[in-house]
Amino acid sequence: MSLAPIVLFVYNRPRHTEQTLNALAENYLADQSTLFIYADGPKNDASAEALKEIKETREVIRQKKWCKEIFIIESSTNKGLANSVIAGVTEIVNRYEKIIVLEDDLVCHRSFLTYMNRYLDIYSVCESVISIHGFMYPTNKKINSPFFIKGADCWGWATWKRGWDLFEPDGQKLMDNLVQKGLTREFNFNDSYHFSGLLQSQIEGKIDSWAIRWYAAAFLQNKLTLYPPLSLIQNIGFDGSGTHKDNNIKLTPIRFHFEDFEYKEIDIVESKRNKKLIEDHFRGDKNLFKSIKSKLKSFLLFQKQTQI
Repeated sequence: MSLAPIVLFVYNRPRHTEQTLNALAENYLADQSTLFIYADGPKNDASAEALKEIKETREVIRQKKWCKEIFIIESSTNKGLANSVIAGVTEIVNRYEKIIVLEDDLVCHRSFLTYMNRYLDIYSVCESVISIHGFMYPTNKKINSPFFIKGADCWGWATWKRGWDLFEPDGQKLMDNLVQKGLTREFNFNDSYHFSGLLQSQIEGKIDSWAIRWYAAAFLQNKLTLYPPLSLIQNIGFDGSGTHKDNNIKLTPIRFHFEDFEYKEIDIVESKRNKKLIEDHFRGDKNLFKSIKSKLKSFLLFQKQTQI
């Protein structure tokens, strides 16, 4: 199996970055993998505290040999999250034909790299598959095997050059296509989550999101993303830090749990059942009782979280 290069994007969160790198280093394939770390630079009006956090983050990424090979690309200026990701992913995937992508608040299970690389190989020539995703939403019903959903996602993911070539940076163009084709309801997971509102916020410059455009571009071209039955990723960034700290894109952290299973080809068709389970998860917060029950359950699971 030819391993895909890993790309990690960091900025000013040294403690998050250290947790992300420690987890990555524990992966079964880390000692055979190449890691590129893109470190964004300070804003023009950066405070002394902000400069200190950027400096500490850059010290963290040099602490250890996290993977077999490490290449660090530091920017002297601030590109912003979206521009950093778009430029970095484009550079590496054009060079290596495939890529695994992480950000500085994504802690992965030790099987993450194995899962990503296996399925990058399995679906390498399947034009209808645009990406592999590592995070799975905490649904109320059990899911037994990987499955496909139309679109693309952003919390620990992998793709090929042929997939990333479909990325469309023009948010307005994407929105116009969704409206003209009457696809906004489906795009919003049958109006269970306002993804089109996020796209509109990106168009208006209210949020700095490459991810909503990645999802929209894949969705409009009827491409599929493979999701795991249980999450291989925990997002630790919703603590008031980071670029999206004021967004409402927040999910309660979930417990790591991923059992060994046979890596095999899954039928390349969208899973209506599992998409409905995700829709039910999105709608859960609209029901007060369900919301409280869900949050309590997630909190208890988080308290019992097993160590990687």
